[in-house]
Amino acid sequence: MSDLKTAALEYHAHPRPGKLSVELTKATATARDLSLAYSPGVAEPVREIARDPELAYKYTGKGNLVAVISDGTAILGLGNLGPLASKPVMEGKGVLFKRFAGIDVFDIEVDSESPQAFIDTVKRISITFGGINLEDIKAPECFEIEKALIEQCDIPVFHDDQHGTAIVTAAGMINALEIAGKTLAEAKIVCLGAGAAAISCMKLIISMGARLENIYMVDSKGVIQSERTDLNQYKAMFAHPSSKRTLADALNGADVFVGLSGPNLLSAEGLKSMAPNPIVFACSNPDPEISPELAHATRSDVIMATGRSDYPNQVNNVLGFPFIFRGALDVRAKRINEEMKVAAANALRELAKLPVPQDVCDAYGGAPLAFGREYIIPKPMDKRLITLISDAVAKAAIETGVATLPYPKHYPLQSVDDVFNG
Repeated sequence: MSDLKTAALEYHAHPRPGKLSVELTKATATARDLSLAYSPGVAEPVREIARDPELAYKYTGKGNLVAVISDGTAILGLGNLGPLASKPVMEGKGVLFKRFAGIDVFDIEVDSESPQAFIDTVKRISITFGGINLEDIKAPECFEIEKALIEQCDIPVFHDDQHGTAIVTAAGMINALEIAGKTLAEAKIVCLGAGAAAISCMKLIISMGARLENIYMVDSKGVIQSERTDLNQYKAMFAHPSSKRTLADALNGADVFVGLSGPNLLSAEGLKSMAPNPIVFACSNPDPEISPELAHATRSDVIMATGRSDYPNQVNNVLGFPFIFRGALDVRAKRINEEMKVAAANALRELAKLPVPQDVCDAYGGAPLAFGREYIIPKPMDKRLITLISDAVAKAAIETGVATLPYPKHYPLQSVDDVFNG
């Protein structure tokens, strides 16, 4: 761990502090170049944009620029350490946007005294961007913030901690259920945790066919059920009549466990009580709700996923957000709606069933990869992600009427370079 700490600090500090920089996209070699870039030439696009605001997409980088914004109240697994401490994470998110989808990012850390102040700040600067990625904002404030900004902004607003996790989890869960010979409609699902990611995960799988009465969400006080009087509006959506009161009650006979809570909260006894071929998504990071070693030692029939890269079936948001935004930006969508999220999840689960290229296998140690218990979710280095997910999202935006541009001529994308060559 000390070696990792040293390496991480060195990585962020040298040879230049931080992980992002601004690059030039036009020639600046001559006096004429500079006169076009700034004064007097810059006056021409200014006049055009003043005449027609939509021309900002033609004459500026707005259409390929996403704001990654946080107040630092829920940083990774570190908690509320404030907006400035969140900056390395927001820069890191920018790296992933650029690396995987060719999207430019400004990271913005907001020191706000209230959710409303945060909303007001983001709304005022939103015209700069083609999309807004909210990050590391604690629940339940994150729900209020995202809802308000979706309503007030005319560009996509997406809280990745909610929806990115939900999309990847849903894709992997449906594939795991298929391998186990089960269906989403019939599966009994236990969700340990009732924060932003947990609520969004359960909402999305309901959109994809799960039944509310088969979902048992568990918070620190036990099963969320209709007799409880201490539930906020977000938890109350998942309350239904049930005699189950504890995590142990909920696990008995369950087909799926989704952990979005904390380390070592799923016991071997709890896993033993689950149905045959249990599916476990233990997504607490870095320490999952149950270690894969203990899970496999307890149940030989378990299908296991975690949030970690050193085990099979990593629930990794980078499988979703770069390509979701790519598809949304390319058709100039006004928002990212439920249909676009479902389309992304379906594209992701279908990709896991396709033959895996050798270069992807090589990137992960060279061993063959194929759809099965240890490969229910694609790998982030799979170049087909931008082809399939961006395409599916763009089509869903067009079909649901939130796109303002037609299907791009350069789709389906084959690589990041296609974004700029098309």
